[in-house]
Amino acid sequence: MLSKIKPFAVEQWMDKYETTAQNNIAETCVASLSLKDLQNLSENKDDDIYLSSTKLTYGPIRGSERLRSNLANLYSSKKPFQAENILISSGAIAANMTVFYGLIEKGDHVICHYPTYQQLYEIPRSLGAEVDYWRAQEGKKWQLDIEELRSLVRPNTKMIILNNPHNPTGSIISKTTLDALIDVAEEHDLIIHSDEVYRPLFHSISPGSPDFPPSIISLPYAKTIAVGSLSKAYSLAGIRVGWIASRSSDIIEACAQARDYTTISVSQVDDQIAAFALSPSCIHALLHRNIQLAKRNLEALEKFVESHRWACEWIKPVAGTTAFIKFSIMGSEADDVAFCEALMDQTGVMLVPGSKCFGDGIDYKGYVRFGFCCETTVLEEGLEKLDKFMKTGYKKISLAEEQI
Repeated sequence: MLSKIKPFAVEQWMDKYETTAQNNIAETCVASLSLKDLQNLSENKDDDIYLSSTKLTYGPIRGSERLRSNLANLYSSKKPFQAENILISSGAIAANMTVFYGLIEKGDHVICHYPTYQQLYEIPRSLGAEVDYWRAQEGKKWQLDIEELRSLVRPNTKMIILNNPHNPTGSIISKTTLDALIDVAEEHDLIIHSDEVYRPLFHSISPGSPDFPPSIISLPYAKTIAVGSLSKAYSLAGIRVGWIASRSSDIIEACAQARDYTTISVSQVDDQIAAFALSPSCIHALLHRNIQLAKRNLEALEKFVESHRWACEWIKPVAGTTAFIKFSIMGSEADDVAFCEALMDQTGVMLVPGSKCFGDGIDYKGYVRFGFCCETTVLEEGLEKLDKFMKTGYKKISLAEEQI
């Protein structure tokens, strides 16, 4: 075996099917934009997305001042946040990798929100850390239990890893839970790392709700890290721009030191496009477009679930772009892998099997992840095909307990 790390199940699944799917309703990005689309969203039609006169040097190593300042504004609603406390990366996946490479070592113990994006626990494990899962409870709307967290903390625990809003369930970690989490971290001097790539796509909860979650770095504890991206909530996966933000200068410098070995800088073209998208003249229209699309598409998905209650159950998502739906046959979990494979082969509709991609092949059997923020026509056509499959091919799907 040449690789020292387990296969990245969800990314390999996406790579296998996403370019040939007729209706990709597994995609986690809000329907992507072109540069022309982005320009049309801006209030300032004369503002250049990219200056063609720019010399294509490496550019500012940590990211341009304009981009980092625009990002700092996102975290400054209650307390000013400084641009120098942000590092630009090649997407959130590189940001997460940089944090773990810079801060985690053999002998450390980390506690990771579960289920979640496999990178968040597999990379720390590959670096020699011991990993425990802090399991979201499906019977409690995918919420986390603070007392369970307390029981997981060890003398060598270094970091708690979160995903908020949450992939694959579309749930959030509430403000109350985050406040209690800060108390635990402060008591044990722990770092909190929060992957917030689906922020600020809050389509089913208002900022006035007492449960509405602030960014982790907006809370009164310095040893917090937020990772973000232009890919998911901002519809710009093709420019490969993400970031690391922390109020701790020590954490930022440790990450910058690790980043020197992997990144140098991001593309100046990508940096300028990202800065344009996050500028005051563009960001509000961009987010309005995406939140409205999420609301519209979620209504369509909810209608599908409600009309197939004989086979489906879910906790309706409140944020992000994903839903985790459980499929059963006569009360027993369906084989989610066989279901997704048959659906793709027979209809061209792509979904993601939960047990394979989020449960290490053991947990979440019968669950399927939907990515519902694609173009509305793509979703509606996909759901129509899925409806027909449920009337014909679904009865041929085996039960999860029959898997060999």
